Amino acid sequence: MRIGELARAAGVSTRALRYYEEQGLLTAERRGNGYREYDEQAVRQVAFIQDLYSAGLPSEVIREILPCAGTAGPTGDCSALQARVQEVRDRLARQEQQIAERREMLERYLAGDAAPAGFPTEESVAAGALSG
Repeated sequence: MRIGELARAAGVSTRALRYYEEQGLLTAERRGNGYREYDEQAVRQVAFIQDLYSAGLPSEVIREILPCAGTAGPTGDCSALQARVQEVRDRLARQEQQIAERREMLERYLAGDAAPAGFPTEESVAAGALSG
């Protein structure tokens, strides 16, 4: 299938597909007229690439994952890759924790229970007015 057909089938832009090719994540055969030709598994591969990007993985890690997750089974040494993916997962877990803490702080602020760090509270404003 040509690039436009793959873009429609995978629900992505042709620009994204060209980027995936530039990053070494997707390959296409070139016809004599220069058009890209993709095989049928490219739709699944693009969906997988998008899932990995959504999970926060950078292109370099995705490029290493693809040979280890192919339909024909792993090609090459995939043992070191597992440690890298676990590092990314752990980093995401830390970010999720930070976001949860920030969300909780904002919820307390919106409920009137607490003010974000560095923001004046009603009490500190009143105390400042009394001392001035």
